[in-house]
Amino acid sequence: MKIAEVRALSDEELAAELERLERHSFDIRAQAVTEKLEDPSLLGKAKRDIARIKTVIAQRARQSSSLAE
Repeated sequence: MKIAEVRALSDEELAAELERLERHSFDIRAQAVTEKLEDPSLLGKAKRDIARIKTVIAQRARQSSSLAE
């Protein structure tokens, strides 16, 4: 998921996507432990997507708090 796609999502969609990606990350880690993971790069990609979403959420929170002042 690209950063432009993440920024285009609403706050509710970001929360839902973050939950989905965290669940997906857990599944990937479980597959890695049981050695059923075919593509090890999936874990890194999921982590980066989670970080992108958390970054956008934090930026929006900072932006809204600065507007409230």
